[in-house]
Amino acid sequence: MAVHAHPDDEASSTGGILARYSDEGVRTVLVTCTRGELGDGPGGAKPGEDGHDADAVAATRREELAASCAVLGVSSLEMLGYHDSGMAGWPQNDAPGSFWTTPVDEAAGRLASLVERYRPQVVVTYDDNGFYGHPDHIQAHRITVAALAATDVAAKLYCTALPRSSIARFASLFAEDGVEVPDAEEFESIATADELVTARVDCSTVVGRKRAALAAHASQMDNAFFLAIGEDRFAEVFAVESFVQLSGPRGGAPPEQDLFAGVR
Repeated sequence: MAVHAHPDDEASSTGGILARYSDEGVRTVLVTCTRGELGDGPGGAKPGEDGHDADAVAATRREELAASCAVLGVSSLEMLGYHDSGMAGWPQNDAPGSFWTTPVDEAAGRLASLVERYRPQVVVTYDDNGFYGHPDHIQAHRITVAALAATDVAAKLYCTALPRSSIARFASLFAEDGVEVPDAEEFESIATADELVTARVDCSTVVGRKRAALAAHASQMDNAFFLAIGEDRFAEVFAVESFVQLSGPRGGAPPEQDLFAGVR
């Protein structure tokens, strides 16, 4: 079970494992917490700009999410339907009904019902900083931890990670294709020390599907950065997905090569 904040998050950070484990016959469940209506509108229009219609954006992103799930072989898609809270510092963070303002117990209760229904052996979400401080990602982490604590499901809980050693390599490979990595200092600030990474999963056989899943979210301009490099270069950069285990049964000495180590 992967718990994500918005449509397209599933592709960027867990597209590889969703596709790989689907191919291995594992039932994969994606929980998307918000409708993503504060994402980009036509031409990259942001909320409040001409051409941005929140309901239309949500509808487009729902269609893109379905296409991404088809590419990745996701068995079940569950949408909690909360209102997108926007980026950190946006006034929409505190708008009534936003995911960020939803009481953790309320949203966790809904997620706990899904955990009890599907009884996942592995759950993946973000770290307590939401990877890069996005309010909805932080909230997704909080409700996932609370939901698991409220059930008797002894799942291995992981958060996604960007190993610090990979940043320079990423920048070098992107540069070879003439693509500058934006906000390099920000990438450095959110990176995880290599010694803390507990799992590195080889997704090289399905990396093309991860790229296709990202491409399915064509309305979101941020994804253009990931797709700016060619398919071969993309495969070099994104062939491995990394994680930090937060709780649950241990599968041996890290780094594991399989999130299901110790449970299957």
